[in-house]
Amino acid sequence: MKVGNFMSFIVSLILRLLITFLLALGLTPLIKRFSLLIGAVDVPNKRRINKNTMPSAGGLAIYLAFSIAITCLFQDIFPISYSLKLILGGAIIILTGLIDDIKEISPRAKLIGMLLAAFYAYFVLNIRMDVVNIFSFENVDLGWLSLPLTILWILGFVNAINLIDGLDGLASGVSIIALTTIGFIGYIASSSGAIIVQVPIMMFILVACIGGFLPFNFFPAKIYLGDTGALFLGFMIAILSLQGLKNATLVSLITPLIILGVPITDTFYAIIRRKLKKQPVSKPDSMHLHHRLLSLGFTHRGAVLMIYVLALTFSLIAVLYSVSSPIANIVMIVAVLFGLELFVEQIGLVGENQRPLLNAMRYIGNKAYRNKVKAERQEKKESK
Repeated sequence: MKVGNFMSFIVSLILRLLITFLLALGLTPLIKRFSLLIGAVDVPNKRRINKNTMPSAGGLAIYLAFSIAITCLFQDIFPISYSLKLILGGAIIILTGLIDDIKEISPRAKLIGMLLAAFYAYFVLNIRMDVVNIFSFENVDLGWLSLPLTILWILGFVNAINLIDGLDGLASGVSIIALTTIGFIGYIASSSGAIIVQVPIMMFILVACIGGFLPFNFFPAKIYLGDTGALFLGFMIAILSLQGLKNATLVSLITPLIILGVPITDTFYAIIRRKLKKQPVSKPDSMHLHHRLLSLGFTHRGAVLMIYVLALTFSLIAVLYSVSSPIANIVMIVAVLFGLELFVEQIGLVGENQRPLLNAMRYIGNKAYRNKVKAERQEKKESK
């Protein structure tokens, strides 16, 4: 593409993204009224942060703005047939979330909706993992594993975004950071032909839609994202991060996992926490990352901004990971996991008594603690 044509394309793209942003900005107050009208509201209770009843179908504004943008503003970039298929797939997950926002449904019913959307993405949108390249050494054909791994990928991202949606603007802001980073890495990859340029462009469109919604969602929020929006954003991040990766590299698969390190970590430790307590995985609690930060004295806004910083840190690590050598990547992952475990134990994300790494370090560096542990072990042996 010639320089003049390229600059013209960039200017046109920026202008259309700005219009998309304004479209979402204009739709959100309308969706707020619609949400109140249909009873899609968040009523205060012991687990909720809000003190007043809040409209909670804000994701509809993002979905509608996105749908209008890809079919009308960017029709020269995306084939209309594909756009309509994508909109229908989004409608499945949007409807699931909207029903839950209006009348809370069981985790099983919600899972059915997620599965329908995931199978739709696999069979209709043809978004799937087929082959994985291990550090440029060998291509591994996933075969029959392609379907379950793709479904797990989508369900994992959907639930991760949904679980972190606990404070004003939290899931929206983290999604913007994640999509921008994945889009940036994807744009670089498109120059080498690894993925098509339409994929990062679609991510930036979604970022513009969320950006138009965020002013109404950031603390103090006037409307919530709701399951309608959280499920939709998780679904879109999952399929867009996979799109064009039929012959994926291990790096290209791990990168989005690093970028979404905050919600994925929160989800992972929530599962461990509930398993240790012998509770159902779907049982809600007040021990998520944002709850722990609030318990440590962070303000509502401060906790959200702190998690934004954590999300940006993970994004920076992902960018470095995508351009580093395999050995450097392994070292980086080990260091990140070590630091992450320390952070998680320090804030008590799993539980006050579940701190194996800190206890191990304390055992090595604190003689009095070491003697105490040895004495306790000796007592147990003698009691037997």
